[in-house]
Amino acid sequence: MIVLGIDPGTASTGYGVVAQRSGRLLALDGGVIETAAGLPLERRLATIHARVGELLDEHTPSAVAVEDLYFGANARSALAVGQARGVVLLAAGQRGLPCGSYTPQQVKSAVCGSGRAEKLQVQQMVQRLLALLELPQPDHAADALAVAICHLNRAPLAAAVTSPAGGSLATAGGRNR
Repeated sequence: MIVLGIDPGTASTGYGVVAQRSGRLLALDGGVIETAAGLPLERRLATIHARVGELLDEHTPSAVAVEDLYFGANARSALAVGQARGVVLLAAGQRGLPCGSYTPQQVKSAVCGSGRAEKLQVQQMVQRLLALLELPQPDHAADALAVAICHLNRAPLAAAVTSPAGGSLATAGGRNR
C-alpha cells in the first residue's frame, strides 16, 4: 500500500509518500510545495493543486492522508490552511482516491506515542520508522511523512472494522441471528 501524506498550507504544503511492503515502511518521496507570498491566493492554490495532481499521477497511491486544521492558530491562517486542504482533497477526489484526515495530536500519537510530541521528536521518529539516514527536512515534509505513517498504522484497523468478513458489532454480539 502507498499513501500520500499532506501537511497543508498556502505558503508551504508538505508532502510525503510512504509505502508499506512486507510490514516495513519505506519513504518513496517527500518535500514541500512552496508558493510565493506575492501571488494571488487563487494562483497559489492552483499551484498546490497541480503539484499534488502530479504526485498522485507519479506515485499512484492507494489513499491520501491529510492533516486536519489546527484551530489554535488565528482565523486567517486557519482559513488559508483549509483552502489548501480543499485543493488537495479535490485532486484526490478527481482521481477517486479515498482520503483520511487526522488531527495533529493523532499524528503525533501514532508516530511518537504522545499527542504532545515536539517537532524534533516527530522528525526523529519519522527518521527511525522509515530508516532514513538523515533527519527529514524541512519540518513540513517530516510532518507529511508522519501523516502518511499515521494512516498506514490505522489502515489495518479501519479495514477490519469496515470488512464484511469481519462482521458488524451487532452480529458480533449475537443480536442479529
